[in-house]
Amino acid sequence: MDKQVLFLKFFDFITSVHQTTHAFSKGAKLEDVTPVQYKMLEYVAVSQPVTLSSIADCTHMSLPNTSREIKKLMQKGLCEKVADTDDRRKQLIRLSEKGQQLMNGIFGHMLSQLEGRIGTLSDEKLKEIEQALDLLHDQVFRA
Repeated sequence: MDKQVLFLKFFDFITSVHQTTHAFSKGAKLEDVTPVQYKMLEYVAVSQPVTLSSIADCTHMSLPNTSREIKKLMQKGLCEKVADTDDRRKQLIRLSEKGQQLMNGIFGHMLSQLEGRIGTLSDEKLKEIEQALDLLHDQVFRA
């Protein structure tokens, strides 16, 4: 297989994922959360608890900027810091109850968007999609 063609298809896929994620989140109630803060909340929601440096790495932000935005999210009551049980010096970030409720609402909205796109597919097609996602996750995204 031509790896250049595979790369182009993969890059097109990644771009489509970003566009679809954006489309799915449109109309979701974000309260007074900025797009950057939303990306942080989304990352924390699926990976929690996380370190400040992992949030900075994921969002391509400097550590000071990440720290400032997390502080804002904490002031809004959406995130909280907790001590790592293995290393008490290490601080971890997780969603607060209010933050979890916000993200549950957003993810519920996104689920309804997904259901609108796949609602007419057969169980066989849905199983194929699930297997394709598992394969991508295991072979490409878990590097």
